[in-house]
Amino acid sequence: MTQEVDNAIVDYLHYIRIERGLSDNTIKSYHQDLVRFGQYLTVEKLTLRQVDHIVILAWLNQLRQEGKSNSSVIHMVTSLRKFFGYLTQEKIVAHNPMSDVRPPKKAEHLPAVLTVEEIDQLLQVAVEDTTLGIRNRTLLEVMYATGLRVSELVNLKMSDLHLELGLIQTIGKGDKERIIPIGEVAIDWLQRYFKTSRIALLKERESPYVFLNDRGHQITRQGIWKIIKKLVLNAGITKDVSPHTLRHSFATHILENGADLRIVQELLGHADISTTQIYTHISKKRLSEVYDEYHPRA
Repeated sequence: MTQEVDNAIVDYLHYIRIERGLSDNTIKSYHQDLVRFGQYLTVEKLTLRQVDHIVILAWLNQLRQEGKSNSSVIHMVTSLRKFFGYLTQEKIVAHNPMSDVRPPKKAEHLPAVLTVEEIDQLLQVAVEDTTLGIRNRTLLEVMYATGLRVSELVNLKMSDLHLELGLIQTIGKGDKERIIPIGEVAIDWLQRYFKTSRIALLKERESPYVFLNDRGHQITRQGIWKIIKKLVLNAGITKDVSPHTLRHSFATHILENGADLRIVQELLGHADISTTQIYTHISKKRLSEVYDEYHPRA
């Protein structure tokens, strides 16, 4: 990658971190997209000033030919739109090539949701009476009880727990704090984890974080991903399950049991209620499936 492109990316990432206050995960995802685009420009021997909408379209077409998903291409368009918006603002380029590029249409994608029975199956396979088994069960119980994002779960600190009040606090997207109720079952598992597994994992060290890996350090997003993939396999669940699936399941199940959409929005920490409304589509889809299966005239 040329020095010009590398410098522009570094300056832009610094800008969105300091001026916009974006999260590390968001910055990391933009960085990955921009580095790949920078490498493409190097191969094509192009400078930033030579980039027009034809270059952008050729790059997006190459991504599709590489088998990249529609959502990956949409993410790349978003990354480039914001990057070139910054370059235009800073007068590094004279014209924003992204103003002539229309984003690909987003396919309506309903996230995978586990049934209550499948959640039970998943929790049962995580019940090994070992240090890591108790941690894994507790981790799943907390995710399903609260609908926390994975990034919120890995950053959950002991000081965020107010178990005597049945509440936890978390910092979500956009550094917004929210308070979430947590049920008795998850609280019982947390207390069991604190008395046994967490002490064993710490090995007489200290950590502010609730969930730890086998070396006693803060657990990572990748660590949680591996745990869930293994447990899903052991439970014999064939759906495409990710850590986010437990968040989707939490939202869908409380909506199906009569929760108000605004309450669910608050619990999930969605800035816009239209994001929460996808769960009403899932509930309607599930309703249709139940009707088709059980109604005598369906």
